[in-house]
Amino acid sequence: MTALGFLYGTLPGRLCLKALTRPGLSRAVGRFLDAPASKILIDPFVKRAGIDLSQFESDNFTCFNDCFSRRIKDGNRPVDASPRALISPCDGLLSVYAITEDTVFPVKQSAYTLPALLGGDPVYHLFENGTALIFRLCVGDYHRYCYVDSGVKGENIRLPGVLHTVRPVALERVPVFIQNTREYTVIDSTAFGPLVQMEVGALLVGQIKNHHGPGPVTRGQEKGMFLYGGSTVIVLLGRGRAALDPLYPDHSRLGIETPVRYGQRIGFAT
Repeated sequence: MTALGFLYGTLPGRLCLKALTRPGLSRAVGRFLDAPASKILIDPFVKRAGIDLSQFESDNFTCFNDCFSRRIKDGNRPVDASPRALISPCDGLLSVYAITEDTVFPVKQSAYTLPALLGGDPVYHLFENGTALIFRLCVGDYHRYCYVDSGVKGENIRLPGVLHTVRPVALERVPVFIQNTREYTVIDSTAFGPLVQMEVGALLVGQIKNHHGPGPVTRGQEKGMFLYGGSTVIVLLGRGRAALDPLYPDHSRLGIETPVRYGQRIGFAT
């Protein structure tokens, strides 16, 4: 049995999970990962995740989180040049779901309503019958993310919650996107009209770091970064706003997550 299987699939594991997911523990781990003493974790992490540090601006890290949120060299994540292109905001595994009247998207045995995902914000009405794009970042992925389109963004709205892992086994018994800490903004975008871009933290992710408050933003501009842990970015689009490359919805209907990269074209504005 895997560690996640034990935590989510057994009574003793669930008791351990309750302790592990307390915010105080997450904050304590976050403080350690920001401290110089955490540098001892960097080499094993890099080797285990198969990370090529030559792609990044520096390998002279001051702490583990400095390594985890490392910035990539210019040119290694080119942003598709077409102003009508829908781009991936991050490296990760993409799943595409139609937003029905009752649900945002199915994940294992759970269904997440649009109002619940946004904490009851009435803006959810703008995305009924639209599309949800779910980007699941693995631990070794590049953990910075960008804006999917130019436009004017609103406030960053934080929804606190219990931090759980977003790896698939965890989704079998826990409605992860409801219980995790999330932060979202509504962007009045140039090509796609109103859209939501949301970040979801996971177990032992102490922080979601977004750089900007309300104001103009640019497609491909770095929006923020995650600190340690697996994480998820969600983009909500209104009905008929984008035509996705068929590969992504076709794979999603088969339950297949498709690898994508920061700045890569995944569709077009309609």
